[in-house]
Amino acid sequence: MGSSYVTNPIEFLINTIFGLYILMVMLRFLLAAVRADFYNPVSQFLVKVTNPALTPLRRVIPSIGKLDTSALLLMVLLQFISFVFIGLLRGGAIRPVSILVLSVAELVGLLLNVFLFAILVQVIVSWINPGSSNPAISLVNNLTEPVLRPCRRLLPPISGIDFSPIFALIGIQLAKMLILPPLYQIAH
Repeated sequence: MGSSYVTNPIEFLINTIFGLYILMVMLRFLLAAVRADFYNPVSQFLVKVTNPALTPLRRVIPSIGKLDTSALLLMVLLQFISFVFIGLLRGGAIRPVSILVLSVAELVGLLLNVFLFAILVQVIVSWINPGSSNPAISLVNNLTEPVLRPCRRLLPPISGIDFSPIFALIGIQLAKMLILPPLYQIAH
């Protein structure tokens, strides 16, 4: 009980701090990928928070087309470091290849969760305040459009009701069920 008394709060802090920063880097990466409004206040916040870590990496690692490879590397690196810290805290063996695969699995899970929650937010806002001009909602719409557009082609609106978010949410859940377990199994 003595070691977990201190270990659990420290592990919580590591997960929270690294997780929030990784989420901000991922949101910046995704918003750049969908070419969201750079001058949006939320976008500007993400740029200011992530620039100190991304700017030095960009000097060394060039982007590949539209793909911000420095942001991808930063996310993997941060996730890897957080798992190493937690492993050291727990006193377990550090296996770099397993931690790398686990880091990729966590990032894929986070990516799918970002889209899942963004679609849910978009649906709820469309019920409560349709046509909202909030800057954050504008970014949510930009973020979800590449996921919802193919779903709308497969399932066009019926009687004016757009069922594509339901189709997309089912697809995201299926992707989580099919992609993540094999990655976690490889890591362990």
